[in-house]
Amino acid sequence: MKTLLLAIGGNSLIRAGEKGTVAEQMANARRTAREIVGLIGDGYRIVLTHGNGPQVGAALLRSEAGASQVPPLPLDVCDAATQGEIGYILQQSLQTELEAVGLHVPVVSVLTRSVISLDDPAMQHPNKPVGPFYSQQEAEDRKRQLGWEIVEDAARGYRRVVPSPEPIEIVELEVIRQLVGSGVLVIACGGGGIPIARQNGLPVGVEAVIDKDRASALLASRLGVDLFVISTDTDFVYLDYRKPTQTPLRQVHARELEEYLAAGHFAPGSMRPKIESVLRFLHDGGKKAIIASPESLHQAVAGNTGTHMLPNSSGRDTTSGTEVAVPAGRR
Repeated sequence: MKTLLLAIGGNSLIRAGEKGTVAEQMANARRTAREIVGLIGDGYRIVLTHGNGPQVGAALLRSEAGASQVPPLPLDVCDAATQGEIGYILQQSLQTELEAVGLHVPVVSVLTRSVISLDDPAMQHPNKPVGPFYSQQEAEDRKRQLGWEIVEDAARGYRRVVPSPEPIEIVELEVIRQLVGSGVLVIACGGGGIPIARQNGLPVGVEAVIDKDRASALLASRLGVDLFVISTDTDFVYLDYRKPTQTPLRQVHARELEEYLAAGHFAPGSMRPKIESVLRFLHDGGKKAIIASPESLHQAVAGNTGTHMLPNSSGRDTTSGTEVAVPAGRR
């Protein structure tokens, strides 16, 4: 049976203009769940990963607001809490949609830890904003009292920044592999995984944020899935995005993606980490990756939409059995 790892973005749960209520997240998750059920009907076993940016920001805000009455929570614990929160929303939505079409597939969330190295250069250069905005005085107080790194956002105030290191190991990998092999729909690596490091042989939580697409690519490679799919807020990957010359990429090989990446077509903090993650997956032996919108996932995997990305050596789309044209000079 074919295996597929699907990484869904924050827009699959909280959309532009929404407050992020549980009711809104449930409704959005149901829409994504319908697409996933279609993929299961096509014979895929699925691992589902997800972002947690808005949710972990809210968790930190709640922790700050209640700090006078209960002990505040560190970032790694907030990551763990949001994995449970989002996992519950996704499990409820998936189970509802599966039962609606008569499919009996068990769904489980695995609280997942991602190992990082304390020697990662990113640990010395925090640049990922997390949590609420502060006034200058509040920011200075927290920097002095808690040792936080703070940056200024000229329009909205001051904000904490934390490192965003590379994940190097998924602790629960073998558990996830066994569950998938048993036919379980697994939700894992939420928010990139809870960041931990090994000190004197013991796991310790780290105040950091791991990019969920990078963690998803690592998990997809280690599991050896047939297809890696990233859901985002556009139907395709575009060259010259939002310019008059905007052009969708429908099918592209790794070498071409590298050239477009070097030419600056993909924005940092937006499409760039997704493309970098796809390239890691393809270079690690991945057969195919797709980037598409949440509403078109089923159609994208069927080959009707989305950007389909293949390794350089491939002349065949191994997930569908169809021949693909390799551009001249790239064979």
